[in-house]
Amino acid sequence: MGLLIVEPLEADVVQWLAERHAVQYAPELAADPQALRAALLQVQGLVLPPHVPLEQTLLRHAPRLRVVARMSAGPENIDIEACRAARVEVVRSLTATASAEAEFVIGALLALLRRVPVLSSDGMLVGRELGCATVGLIGMSPAARMLAQLLPAFGTRVIGYDPSLHQSEPLWAQWGIEPVPLRELMEQSDGVSVQLAYFLRYRGLIGERVLGFAKPGQVMVSIAHSAIFDEHALAEALSGGRVLAAWFDSLEPGLLEPGRPLHGLAGLQVTPRLASTTRESRVRAAWGVARRMDELLSQPPAAAEFRTTVPDDLPEPAGEARWR
Repeated sequence: MGLLIVEPLEADVVQWLAERHAVQYAPELAADPQALRAALLQVQGLVLPPHVPLEQTLLRHAPRLRVVARMSAGPENIDIEACRAARVEVVRSLTATASAEAEFVIGALLALLRRVPVLSSDGMLVGRELGCATVGLIGMSPAARMLAQLLPAFGTRVIGYDPSLHQSEPLWAQWGIEPVPLRELMEQSDGVSVQLAYFLRYRGLIGERVLGFAKPGQVMVSIAHSAIFDEHALAEALSGGRVLAAWFDSLEPGLLEPGRPLHGLAGLQVTPRLASTTRESRVRAAWGVARRMDELLSQPPAAAEFRTTVPDDLPEPAGEARWR
């Protein structure tokens, strides 16, 4: 068997792959780890849902595996180093979800700015308009590029920060985003959108010394891994009113349990990974992943070198942008 599909896919995509490869379509294996491991012996390509971890134990049961694909979510439960050692290429489709994520962020910003009132000059509690706001983008992902295209249509000023991109990097001008240091972004932004790709070095990046500079009345939307935030600093900023409201499109398990800093905070809204999950984005992702897998599996094994396939990769950073 050449290709095992464990994540539900569009019927047209499955048929297209079946015309080119020996395909087993078995989404039910996601709920049966033992049966999944047993099915991997002859598999060369694997499409895996985001809730099934890809780690050394699974890879040991797949000696012929060359390509593993994920249509949605991030690389949090993919052991990239284990894949590299096993020479298994990781295929993900990030650009397929960019427009869905951008629309979600804009909808969340509109909702938060309007429904979380601030005191106006005449003493009334009123909402605010996105068109009169400055929005700061933290993380230059494909979704940030879409946001940079859509937000100016409202009249919004767009500024941005990414720890891996120097302010002189040409990408800022190409995307139409004004680069600023992180402190200035927090001081100037009425709304902040966080879509920074997660790496261990970014854990707790948005903590007390970042949130402490938040513009009064600021609202925040995050579609990034919640580990980028320090939970104690976030809870203090929300409970103290420095950040009026925050919308997270996922949180690490347990962060809302009783006894944790974020438990019961009225200004915090959480949704279960809705940003990237639309009918249209799943179709785009499915076709993108299918075509890339077909390309890789059609190559002789010796010709394929390990890499993580991410469409429209950002260029290598010229240097680390310093926080100040």
